[in-house]
Amino acid sequence: MIRSVLLRHGGKWYCGTAASVGSRLSVNYQTPIRAMHNNPLRQSQAYVNGRWVGARSGATFEVQNPANGQVLGVVPDMTRDDVQLAIDAAYDAFYEKGWHNSTAKERAALLKNWYALMEKNRQEIASIMTAESGKPLVESLGEITYGNSFVEWFAEEARRIYGEIVPSPVANRQIMLTRNPVGVAGLITPWNFPHAMITRKAAAAIAAGCTVVIKPAEDTPLTALALARLAEEAGFPKGVINVITSSRKYAPEIGQLLCTSDKVAAISFTGSTEVGKLLYRQCADGVKRIGLELGGNAPFIVFRTADLDKALTGAMNSKFRNCGQTCISANRFLIEDEVHDKFVEQLIERIGKLAIGDGAKEGIQIGPLINEAQLAKVDRFVRDAVEKGATVRCGGRARPDLGPLYYEPTVVTDLRDNMLLYNEEVFGPVVSVVRFKTEAEALTIANGTRRGLAGYFFSNDLNQVFRVARELETGMIGINEGLISATEAAFGGIKESGIGREGSRHGIDEYVYIKYLCYGNLQ
Repeated sequence: MIRSVLLRHGGKWYCGTAASVGSRLSVNYQTPIRAMHNNPLRQSQAYVNGRWVGARSGATFEVQNPANGQVLGVVPDMTRDDVQLAIDAAYDAFYEKGWHNSTAKERAALLKNWYALMEKNRQEIASIMTAESGKPLVESLGEITYGNSFVEWFAEEARRIYGEIVPSPVANRQIMLTRNPVGVAGLITPWNFPHAMITRKAAAAIAAGCTVVIKPAEDTPLTALALARLAEEAGFPKGVINVITSSRKYAPEIGQLLCTSDKVAAISFTGSTEVGKLLYRQCADGVKRIGLELGGNAPFIVFRTADLDKALTGAMNSKFRNCGQTCISANRFLIEDEVHDKFVEQLIERIGKLAIGDGAKEGIQIGPLINEAQLAKVDRFVRDAVEKGATVRCGGRARPDLGPLYYEPTVVTDLRDNMLLYNEEVFGPVVSVVRFKTEAEALTIANGTRRGLAGYFFSNDLNQVFRVARELETGMIGINEGLISATEAAFGGIKESGIGREGSRHGIDEYVYIKYLCYGNLQ
């Protein structure tokens, strides 16, 4: 089996491939991981209309490494006036410069160029991503594989945006339906997947024939700027891809501008449900196209018929990736009474083997939380549970000895429905365990939330598998599987977890509209 690996050799980090040959591991060392200070993709300016620019005010803000608080650099602190220039550039590129009339083949070729450059620069992107997000290097490299796959996928899908010929009820008419790009798309992306959340949106929009204005999260702008640098090298025309940066101070006014500007035809946002609702309201006056991928509160159900070893592996994969900071991370662990104690004990044993620390170091599996607000939230949720009678079985505290933003992987049992951990998404390395007795009880608990992004359950009872899959109220379900994200699959939720789908062939739909053409009086 061939797989990506991260190894230390001769005092340097390398990314390469490894092949299992019998009991021996054959390693092919490739390009060494570059340090941040000499990384050619590190940028300090925003990218607008094919030029690298600062804020008109000259203001900047710092980007910090959450692992140690080190300042990685500064980027422009842009206001709505700066962003208006990016919107104007994208609008002119779409209409005046003819991007809306570009051929699918042309767009596909540019996306393929971008994909090839991202593949070539995997190590450089990974170094930046780990430095600004805190995730371990192996996870950064995994995200790059995932994120790049969207560019490859939509490069192929660009040439399959088909229309329809519809049989007419009248003999002298021809009915045709075409799919056309909506225009400028505003893309607002989160910090937890600073590469993949951009490519999943931008590649689909560009494949459809749209131009984009990308607003990355203030915690992780450097990855977005690295992708813009590679887009420039790939040959995209000026104004097709724009990346603007801002601190939290100006984020609300920038979001409002993107939502209310007559020149922006669509908004795509990944982030919290609260912010998503605000953007939804702001888009309402203009009846603007919007795609929302919002918060989750994913149930992870283990039935007594489950293969516990597979369920434990699924739990570790789903919960602790990116230190629990993923929208589809398992949040509520519902464990059937007969296997509850055994599952919890074995889970604690596995958690005890996790290595916590700076993601740039060898062997680290759990990095820091992204910022002080997130650390405070996780700590508050655990304290609330303890005060109301829950039991901390392991972890349950911050680790200032490692750095300012570390929190131990934690297991909390005896959850009740009056606790924050029971009702809200913790977005951190905390396993919240609820014991249940019947399938009906598990489904009632699982569905008793306004969130509906992802869910997971483990069972070897075939009838139960079909019943629970039908009744579980989420947009995505992992059945005997803890890792469900795939480029080919439609990603999205129901209830207050979002609108629309990303990835898959359906990802294009967010950026096109159907035009009906009726040809009459034909002879």
